[in-house]
Amino acid sequence: MNVLTVVSVFIMTVLGIAAIKTVIPNPNASKLCLLGYRAVCSFTPASTAFLVIAAIATFVIARRFLLI
Repeated sequence: MNVLTVVSVFIMTVLGIAAIKTVIPNPNASKLCLLGYRAVCSFTPASTAFLVIAAIATFVIARRFLLI
């Protein structure tokens, strides 16, 4: 396996975990998120979408340039 392939899989995994973590409810959060509840990230829908898009972009770039 190529080192860049391992790095890209690691980046996609971290981005995926971060996207999931942004929607987790947190009663100790200082502000409500845009969906109306207290979440780990107060920019929940936007930050989750950004992280998912970044993970997909990493996948597309890795598939196009590294794995073929």
